[in-house]
Amino acid sequence: MRKFFIFLSACFVTATAVSAQEVIEVDDEGVEVMPEDTVVLDDGGVDLPESMTYNVDSLLMEWHAQNYLRPDSTCENPDYNPTFAPEVYQERLQRIPAVMEFPYNSIVRRFIDQYSGRLRRSVAYMLGACNLYIPIFEEALDYYGVPLELKYLPVIESALDPTATSRVGAAGLWQFMVATGKRYGLEVNSLIDDRRDPIKSSFAAAKYLKDLYNIYGDWTLVIAAYNCGPGNVNKAMHRAGAKDYWAIYPYLPKETRGYVPAFIAANYIMNYYCEHNICPMITSHPVSTDTVVVNRNLHFSQIADLCGIDYKAVKALNPQYRTGLIPGAQRPCTIRLPQETILAFVDWGDSIYNYRADSLFTRRAVVQVAEPGASSVRQAPRNGSRNNDRSASRGRRGRRDDERSSRKAKSVTVRQGDTLSEIARRHGTSVSKLRKLNGLKGNNIRAGKKIRVK
Repeated sequence: MRKFFIFLSACFVTATAVSAQEVIEVDDEGVEVMPEDTVVLDDGGVDLPESMTYNVDSLLMEWHAQNYLRPDSTCENPDYNPTFAPEVYQERLQRIPAVMEFPYNSIVRRFIDQYSGRLRRSVAYMLGACNLYIPIFEEALDYYGVPLELKYLPVIESALDPTATSRVGAAGLWQFMVATGKRYGLEVNSLIDDRRDPIKSSFAAAKYLKDLYNIYGDWTLVIAAYNCGPGNVNKAMHRAGAKDYWAIYPYLPKETRGYVPAFIAANYIMNYYCEHNICPMITSHPVSTDTVVVNRNLHFSQIADLCGIDYKAVKALNPQYRTGLIPGAQRPCTIRLPQETILAFVDWGDSIYNYRADSLFTRRAVVQVAEPGASSVRQAPRNGSRNNDRSASRGRRGRRDDERSSRKAKSVTVRQGDTLSEIARRHGTSVSKLRKLNGLKGNNIRAGKKIRVK
């Protein structure tokens, strides 16, 4: 009965969970079709994971890197990369405190050489970035009882770039595809993409990895399935007649053949970088942040302009909001900000929602439809004098309408110490009317701002 349940679970995940990293295309005979821009590690049919092709300069342009990472100027011999006998690599891999199996072979060695050689600067960046993201990964993995060495999976997936997007549309640190992300509770639409939220995506990834382990019972097969999807792993096991990764290796997609060795090599280099003279970038202590929940639409620009924080900082701390619009009116939304910025946010009260609202929120709720057959172009009258008279008459009516509008609408500047009740008394109105005219829910107003009194 248990075997039957596992079989059903495998079929269910295969049907609903798309690969977190890649979608594999095959021809009519079942042979894999690779994209034209695929990078090949060697002529043995192993491809580099996409993250290993990233330009380190683009990684260093990321906001967190710009603000919290800097090179170690005291590093000695940073360009010298010693090599070691196979026995040394074997012994080091076995010393890593891990539940997972970390065997040594020629393919693993080639990936270690990639990380310790060509990708040295990228490793230095990732070692620094680990201080920003690894605590989040470890908390999520520990919550689901998943081996903590999987914290280095995003090294292979995204090179620890939270803005990474693959050529097939996988996004975020854990490189979720849309279908897989939604399957694990990540909201993805035109305004929100939770795949880019480091915390939400980490817990979703840990849950996905746990579910895959419940199917395969082998962590090496789990990360292979995380890369190419359970369907491809199941087909490889069927063709090989085996359930061991290294036995089904020839039947896996090319990138997955490199994916597991790259993961083993990533664990090696993250533990033994000193032995290869790789100096981690120095990490500054990140500013303390907290969250606030909003129930109305808000824009990054409103926060940046009024709370004294750079727009890029708001965007970097809240990467799940794609356009800068936080759709709090649709459902409660969480914003992460530095603690001092949250205090300023609270002080502004309702005023922050009204600031530049007309220019930032341009979606119309109601529009007027033109009458059928109506034309916006008016024919000129044949009689010129009559035209002049009508123009003059329209001008007089327009001026009278403008005067009436100016008498109807009136704004005043809030003075220091003013309250809504005092302003209402001075202008013969009520506090409730002032709130309605200015879209206020509370009594918070700021000196120097204009509010309507009529």
